[in-house]
Amino acid sequence: MSRPLIAVTTSQRSGWRIFPLVWFNLWLAGARAVRWGVGRPADLGAVDGLIIGGGDDVGPELYGGVLGVSATLDRARDDLERGLATEALEIGLPVLGICRGAQMMNVALGGTLDQDAWETFGEAEKIKTILPKRDVDVMYDTHLARICGPERMRVNALHTQAVEALGRGLRVAARDSWGMIQAVERVEDPFALGVQWHPEHLFYARRQRLLFKALVAAARAYGASRGQVDAVLKQR
Repeated sequence: MSRPLIAVTTSQRSGWRIFPLVWFNLWLAGARAVRWGVGRPADLGAVDGLIIGGGDDVGPELYGGVLGVSATLDRARDDLERGLATEALEIGLPVLGICRGAQMMNVALGGTLDQDAWETFGEAEKIKTILPKRDVDVMYDTHLARICGPERMRVNALHTQAVEALGRGLRVAARDSWGMIQAVERVEDPFALGVQWHPEHLFYARRQRLLFKALVAAARAYGASRGQVDAVLKQR
């Protein structure tokens, strides 16, 4: 069976080192990857799935906020990814959001972000590392629980912002020990899941690899259904 093609959006600052990690995880899961970003071609009609990657803060003007603590903004990337997220979610393209990507997915559906989540959750231990040192509680009866299992998960953390008010059709899939939202997901199909951590750095952890496998399975199904539609149209 051919490998589905997954588009991966990246930061202009750090994409050169992050994309190879995401590519590796997708390859392990049975997919191919293509890097998208500001100044690069982007056509959702040419891919079977989308990963909105991490890095950079989401500009607060996208959700009615005011500029505060955010220091690493890329408005050209904001425009690109908000458009891609909105269209992908509308057409049913499978989406996995990673850190910023989870936030962008929420914003594209009308949600808001907490620009300084560590201040809001003042008792939370501020952990910023690619190592799995943060405990996350997976919500029962969620897609995330069915993909990775409902047991408590230990993940990494590199974010300053976090999901605040949920976007349309989303629910909380995981929170950390202090209650901060750590994963959101679309209630109904098609596949759309956003995680606040960085599973691409945790390729040695089976449960993190399962996130990419779930995306790839959804992308393969999406590609097959699109192929069937194209075949019918050609016969007309």
